[in-house]
Amino acid sequence: MKKTDRIYVAGHTGLVGSAIVRRLQAQGFQNLVLRTHAELDLTNQTATEHFFQREQMDYVFVAAGLVGGIQANREAPADFFSANMSIACNVLLSAHHAGVKKLLYLGSACQYPKECHQPMQEELLLTGLPERTNEGYALAKICGCQLCAYIRQQYGADFISAIPANTYGPNDCFDPQKSHVIPSLIMKYHKAKALGQPAVELWGTGNAKREFLFVDDLADGCLFLMEHYSGNEPINMGTGNEISILELSQIIQRIVGYGGETVCDPSKPDGMPRRMLDSRKIHRLGWRAVTDIEAGLRKVYDEYCRRL
Repeated sequence: MKKTDRIYVAGHTGLVGSAIVRRLQAQGFQNLVLRTHAELDLTNQTATEHFFQREQMDYVFVAAGLVGGIQANREAPADFFSANMSIACNVLLSAHHAGVKKLLYLGSACQYPKECHQPMQEELLLTGLPERTNEGYALAKICGCQLCAYIRQQYGADFISAIPANTYGPNDCFDPQKSHVIPSLIMKYHKAKALGQPAVELWGTGNAKREFLFVDDLADGCLFLMEHYSGNEPINMGTGNEISILELSQIIQRIVGYGGETVCDPSKPDGMPRRMLDSRKIHRLGWRAVTDIEAGLRKVYDEYCRRL
């Protein structure tokens, strides 16, 4: 990418999109094309097509989408499926019609089958059904990655896709109804400390294991892939380290300074028992995450406190 190239970041106000914008600006890319949801509804096919034809972007990062935690995904699978399917189809096809030089579409680790060998290799995609609690979102993301590959195969367009590990960091969503596990736990422990509550409830057994990727590392990886990867298959982006939800909660409890108990509720879903990416392919290309989980969590908690 040249510093003068027109670069569109879809979803630039969200967790991942805002980090990509920060990284691009830090590296001297100033010709960025940015639109809020109010300015451009990417689920609107006509509006999206007109936008791409009018703006004539060189490169596109697709970080837009409807996202949420286990509870939100369970309650609104149709919304998660339809919104993310519409965004993928509209953005990818419009970008192809407009002659975009290169596009990176971001999938999700939940695309992998629930019963999947760990760590999860790219070749295992589509070998089984995703975990039920976020199936609608996962299926839409699978289709987005497949559409990238189909456009590449049929038309020769340089469209690629990547699958990041669970992402966290500054500008995360702290809505109790929509947040993922890290912001949810931060809110719970902070509130419990402020109110002097004796215990915090943790959904599930606490045994489920996850791999967490700091969003600034993910943004760095996205720029890296734009420069160094072209292929039909999605490529994993992870840290190579995993942690149980109970261990994660204990780190957050320590950072917040909460002195009460953590009580697991096994009647609530764990989600996928284990979800860790095999990131050897991107590591061999030369990219690795650098942010330690505790250091990253401290940055998120500091930002949360500044918001209050």
